[in-house]
Amino acid sequence: MLGVIGGMGPLASADFFRKLIDATPAACDEDHIPVLIHSVPQLPSRPAAILRNGASPLPALMMARDRLVAAGATMLAMPCNTAHHWHAELAANSVPFPHIADAVAFELPPQAMYVGIVATAATLAARIYDQRLDPRIEWLAPDAHTFESAVQPGIDAVKRNAAADGGRMLGPVVAALLERGAACVVLACTEVPLALDAIASPLRVHCVDSTAALARSCVRLWRENAARSDRPDTLPNL
Repeated sequence: MLGVIGGMGPLASADFFRKLIDATPAACDEDHIPVLIHSVPQLPSRPAAILRNGASPLPALMMARDRLVAAGATMLAMPCNTAHHWHAELAANSVPFPHIADAVAFELPPQAMYVGIVATAATLAARIYDQRLDPRIEWLAPDAHTFESAVQPGIDAVKRNAAADGGRMLGPVVAALLERGAACVVLACTEVPLALDAIASPLRVHCVDSTAALARSCVRLWRENAARSDRPDTLPNL
């Protein structure tokens, strides 16, 4: 059973669920992964906690984790990049819990040294990606003016159900990073893929979608665990 710590934001959680289904090789309903989604958006702001010493969302995230595990979740996922600032605390002494940056790393082009990234200011400040990925990677991020005029407004547009408006702001941001020499652009905020999809951006082929990467990582882990549980030597004695 996969437990999803969601609600950050709700549309991104729904997008993760759809991408999980799309990533699952299935011939019928029974072939899909059992999923529990905890989508409670009313928790302290992740950016405020990281950037402005605001209230920590960790207690609320731990409550969500514990509810999911108590309800039967045997692995966890969290389709929010910024919230992975607290991943270590949430994953400690818990069920398997793939990290979104590790999932993205699995899908980066081989030997990519210049990689664009579109993320919240908090994700960048917390160094969620450069702490876990190849230290030789040079991350190309939008400048401060672009972030304030396009990136954050584009993310906010998705959160208020205006994804196409967000796409029109974020599309040129991705294009500029590719023009600066990025081998690809990591969409390191789970609202950004929704924005680009809303305008059918042709630049999507040059992007690594963190939501989809996490979904595929969960499918791989679930299938590996299912295969092990089917082996006779892993079955309990009756």
